[in-house]
Amino acid sequence: MMRQILPYPLLSLGMLALWLLLQQSLGLGHILLGTLVALFAGRALAALEPDRPRIRKPLKIIQLMALVAVDVLRSNLAVARIVLDGRHREHHSGFLLLPLELRDRSALAVLSCIITATPGSAWLEYDAMRGTVLIHVLDLVDEQAWIDTIKHRYESLLLEIFQ
Repeated sequence: MMRQILPYPLLSLGMLALWLLLQQSLGLGHILLGTLVALFAGRALAALEPDRPRIRKPLKIIQLMALVAVDVLRSNLAVARIVLDGRHREHHSGFLLLPLELRDRSALAVLSCIITATPGSAWLEYDAMRGTVLIHVLDLVDEQAWIDTIKHRYESLLLEIFQ
């Protein structure tokens, strides 16, 4: 019975928290409306029947989160330097095609979030047949360095976690 009302309790709780954070004032109406939105969001996701991810090594998630936090901070500083520096140094934005070993949908979703959340890079297109992803990089100096970084820092951990 409880699973029918709250199929994804953490998602619903997160949605409610996000709803309340986005409000300018906190009142009973906002709490009730946020609760309704959170409940319907969880039920809508349940209707899609997504596969539940199988996490093989949960402790590796902490290591991945630490790496991502450091990389996001470092990328924020690098992008800020590019923006504030103006045109004193020439920057070369570009696209790179990254071959992936990952096939797990949950792991691919996490990798896409990591790449897109890191300032200066964006996940553009995944080709499941070839197992490649097209990425845009703001300051693409060394394509192979980007590929090695993503494969060794993120993909290898995601393979351990999900596959």
